[in-house]
Amino acid sequence: MKFVSVRDLRQKSAEIWGLLREEGDVVITSNGKPIALLSDIGEANVEEYLQNSRRLRATMAVNSMQERSRQQGLNELSDEEIEAEIKDTRQKR
Repeated sequence: MKFVSVRDLRQKSAEIWGLLREEGDVVITSNGKPIALLSDIGEANVEEYLQNSRRLRATMAVNSMQERSRQQGLNELSDEEIEAEIKDTRQKR
């Protein structure tokens, strides 16, 4: 997978589009850090690609929430503690 800076994308866009066709994916960087992914997709699979991309983002978000819960020790709560938390939250509404 190739990495291309934002500056190069602006200045050498035709070259980057050719690279995209060759590589399939190109990571765009800003200050050396990845900020975006360009993928070579066809008209026939745009919707499927978007759907899978959204599904991946949702999965990554859930994984992140689960990891934060583990770090905070919330995965150790008993069923009774969970039920009490739910009850308390509902009462506050």
